[in-house]
Amino acid sequence: MFCEAKWLSVQKELPVRSPGKAIPHYDVTAGVIWKNGKFLITLRPPRGLLGGLWEFPGGKKEEGEDLEECLRREIREELGIDVEVGAFLVSVEHAYFHFRITLHVFRCTYVGGRIQLRECDDYRWITREDLERYAFPAADRKVIRILNERESGGLV
Repeated sequence: MFCEAKWLSVQKELPVRSPGKAIPHYDVTAGVIWKNGKFLITLRPPRGLLGGLWEFPGGKKEEGEDLEECLRREIREELGIDVEVGAFLVSVEHAYFHFRITLHVFRCTYVGGRIQLRECDDYRWITREDLERYAFPAADRKVIRILNERESGGLV
């Protein structure tokens, strides 16, 4: 069999591939929001990406926002409550088919307001022991695993 590329000594240069499409990356925040010894999880709507799974509430960072501002804004927009953003807990990387995220998680304290389900279908105030009863997306499961492995008591 005859290979013209080899004969011309250009086999390392061929075939010429077009540059791949850049995969978008998003910084996303989430809060482990504490109130009376329990923390808040929310249920994603059944439609769309990760529908029907529980998660730590938060959302995508906007241009010009720092992570703490983003988290306060997202909680206010999605749930109608105010939180005090406390200590940074962990960041995890996760890749979906068409985009990547870095999920930045903070310990938060509920400050006030009545929960309104604006962007989610349900919510629960749960204890750490309750976690295994709920299905979470992979990025949130990474967070739970990392926090539970820490000697400092995990999510507490």
